[in-house]
Amino acid sequence: MDLRRLRYFLVLAEELHFTRAATRLRIAQPALSQQIRALEREVGAELVTRSARGCALTPVGRVVAEEAAALLGQAAAAQERIRSVVAGQGGRLRLAYTRSARGGRVDALVALFRERYPQVEVVAETGWTALNVAGLLAGRLDVAFVRPPLPEPELACRFVDTEELLLAVPADHPLAARRRIPRELVVGLPAVMWPRGNGPGMYDRTVGQVWPDGGFHLVRHEPDDEQLLRAVAEGGVVAAVPAGRARDLRLPGVRLRRFTAPVPTVDIALAYSRRSPTGLVRRLVALLEAATGRVAPEPAATDDAGGRGGRNGPGVPAGEPIR
Repeated sequence: MDLRRLRYFLVLAEELHFTRAATRLRIAQPALSQQIRALEREVGAELVTRSARGCALTPVGRVVAEEAAALLGQAAAAQERIRSVVAGQGGRLRLAYTRSARGGRVDALVALFRERYPQVEVVAETGWTALNVAGLLAGRLDVAFVRPPLPEPELACRFVDTEELLLAVPADHPLAARRRIPRELVVGLPAVMWPRGNGPGMYDRTVGQVWPDGGFHLVRHEPDDEQLLRAVAEGGVVAAVPAGRARDLRLPGVRLRRFTAPVPTVDIALAYSRRSPTGLVRRLVALLEAATGRVAPEPAATDDAGGRGGRNGPGVPAGEPIR
């Protein structure tokens, strides 16, 4: 049904007078009459009864007027949503967190985005880095927080934060009495780790920094950081874990100890497709760059297992707030 004719008819239904309606619409009265007759032919029924004093709606005309108001309202709302998406002020951002990094700068960045763009629907989920990368490559996600380095040249990867790796040991373990752990004391100790397939870059970087000269003695796999710490609490194994998540969990029977210098670290980054980043993705990246005070460098696509790596330049100190 022609929306212009519906708009003309809705004005006529409000005025119940062809001349006044034509004046309001800024068209000639004969042109308005022609449009109303064309709408009546389209509907297949008379919509108004005419008289010297004006016009009145027929029963069908009253229904058409009600439906026209609803349809025109929906059309106006749809146009506004489209304009908002084009302007980057509305729409939907499909985002994924990584399981090992919540809180801190990650949550602050998303909260700032929600505050700046309240009309945007942020559809969030949580997954391992490998799962998030697959979602980005398949086009199911717009952006995802990941643990670099990533081997995917199709993805841009923007540095968000760095956090220290700690050693989780059972409370009754001899190393629990130390404030800092030299790496040579960890060589050969039974260790628990999540599967490498969950995040190969972070896995290799962790092993390469904590056991740089070998001696990584993996005896058990667990699916996430909480289960790693539960395994440590049971006794008999140690685990290298990101500080933020481990300190949030704080499981009984586990002691978290820092390593001696050089302190091992892992990065958190924001990844998205290089091919066609949406306006919303660009705005999220712009907020990230503004928060760090510089254009956020991209972590390297590949990195040697033992290197500090992960960025093409200096990052922002861990824990610095996003304002």
